Amino acid sequence: MKLLTYNFLTSKCIRGVKVGYPLKLNIVEKKIVNADFSSEFITRMLPRLDWSAVCGAATNVGTDLPATMPAEIQNDGELLQKLHHVLLCVDVVEGTLECPETGRIFPINNGVPNMLLNEDEV
Repeated sequence: MKLLTYNFLTSKCIRGVKVGYPLKLNIVEKKIVNADFSSEFITRMLPRLDWSAVCGAATNVGTDLPATMPAEIQNDGELLQKLHHVLLCVDVVEGTLECPETGRIFPINNGVPNMLLNEDEV
């Protein structure tokens, strides 16, 4: 699972959950993959990112990002490269995602998060 995907996952479908975001990410196994860098793609994704969630994920994989998104980030090639690495080059192979409101654990196996709910959770 790419961390770009993680940025969009929520557990809001669980009965009683109001926000369900960001999910707590626990990485057991990750791999680094190559992905062609496109500053245009990263820049176009910026408005869709929850910066605090991305920063948390970045810290989880050993990359430091500024606590707040810089105003002129599209002009900072080094920061865009870091963001590219975090979002597209880190692949979570095994781990878990945890709902911040209920504590419900969703497993990540072979890079695929299992977000299926039990009947009593819907």
